[in-house]
Amino acid sequence: MNIAVDYGNTIAKVGIFENELLREKRLFSDPAGLRSFLESYPAENLIVSSVSYPAEQVLSWAVTTGKKLTLSILLPLPIKILYTTPQTLGVDRIAAVCGVLDIYPHQPCLVIDAGTCITYEFIDEKENYHGGGISPGIAMRFEAMHTFTSRLPMVNPVSDAPLVGNSTESCMQSGVINGIRAEMDGIVQQYLDLNPNAKIILCGGDAPFFESRLKQPIFVAPDLVLQGLNGILRHNVNG
Repeated sequence: MNIAVDYGNTIAKVGIFENELLREKRLFSDPAGLRSFLESYPAENLIVSSVSYPAEQVLSWAVTTGKKLTLSILLPLPIKILYTTPQTLGVDRIAAVCGVLDIYPHQPCLVIDAGTCITYEFIDEKENYHGGGISPGIAMRFEAMHTFTSRLPMVNPVSDAPLVGNSTESCMQSGVINGIRAEMDGIVQQYLDLNPNAKIILCGGDAPFFESRLKQPIFVAPDLVLQGLNGILRHNVNG
């Protein structure tokens, strides 16, 4: 069994894989829980992607019989990166793009990751990664309105936000949720105008707010980053 660790801004996701198959997924809200798990669960190989907690620290907790890898731009990857500033490219973005290789191999794909930020990543049919776009996510937009105004409250998102809000709270919910939906629809259409055969993949913690409400057909892959990490791990283990 191989283990992939995706340590995000708030939680750590762990995938336990048998070859390409995700056998089990676990979530940890604090480093102590993750450490206890890794110390007690031997793996053949392990890869860590982290945007918050030190990846080398996580690696030190793991018990493996094979390789321990930290995802970085320097690691051999199954894609070719055409990004002009690869040193600034987030490891979670790399993993998400690599995750589509097992779903839609040799096809152009647009990956939308709806998380803390919303990222748009494009990979062509030759598995060249070009880049994409980054915009604020749901929580960030609500927090910005609350922080940078004197009277707007902090509110929670709802999946069925009305188009016409009838209170300050529902107006904010409408603006954020419907605004992001319109943004996604517009960006997807622009990519399809240039690449009519492109597949659209949606992932990330906020994906449920949008998965059934976008105009174009999409494939929802909640574990795309973990799958991508496992693909990168296999690429390095198997050569």
